[in-house]
Amino acid sequence: MKTVTTLLRRLPFAVILTLVVTATAQSGEVRVAVASNFYRPMQALANDFEQRSGHQVSLSAGSTGKLYAQIINGAPFDVFVAADQARPQALIEQDLATADSLMTVAIGQLALWSADAKLITGQQQLQPNSTIKRLAIANPKSAPYGAAAIAVMEQLGVAQYWLPRLVQGQNISHTYQYVSSGNATAGFVAVSQVYQQGRLIAGSAWLVPSSLHPALKQDAVLLQSATTNQAAQALIEYLRSNAAKTIIQSFGYRTQSQ
Repeated sequence: MKTVTTLLRRLPFAVILTLVVTATAQSGEVRVAVASNFYRPMQALANDFEQRSGHQVSLSAGSTGKLYAQIINGAPFDVFVAADQARPQALIEQDLATADSLMTVAIGQLALWSADAKLITGQQQLQPNSTIKRLAIANPKSAPYGAAAIAVMEQLGVAQYWLPRLVQGQNISHTYQYVSSGNATAGFVAVSQVYQQGRLIAGSAWLVPSSLHPALKQDAVLLQSATTNQAAQALIEYLRSNAAKTIIQSFGYRTQSQ
């Protein structure tokens, strides 16, 4: 019985090199810093990418502001998927990310949501003296969805009423937890957290018109430290694919092609 070593010796060098490179590429790892609102879609994307490529994906979720701070302080990430466009662009300007990798992965949507199936019927629940007693939002200083929530209340002329009645989550995931646990009557969350395949998973919600807040365009970028990481480069290319866009859209996001 021929050994593997004997068989390899009979193969042309170019073939052996191809086998080695392929095996190395398939065992690559990419570390992704992902905004909390995009964690569930990114999990689905990572699973699909792993099956297609053989690479492994490690996800770390948090508010865009906190992840950005970690990156500029040397955190070992390869790809940054933010909830805004400002922080990825700032990383490029600081030579911490590559300009040619910058892309808009998704365009998010905001929802006013309550775990109570009968509570939210529209924007009227945001008027003073409504049945909402405590309103949850993500920290507007570090989470773009929190900043968008403030913009909505300002546009509707109710910001001053709600400011002393707000409960702030560190990120959009914490905001959702406040509402789902009953610690807040309602809250501004990402549509992707409460909708699946176009249907409300639970509770009641008002889909906030995009005209009431700045566009929630979410950019991804390859970090400068990962320019030689084939797995990271492959993930960036995958995120541009139609397969990735289909998954992203299934979570209630729009993509640049829409």
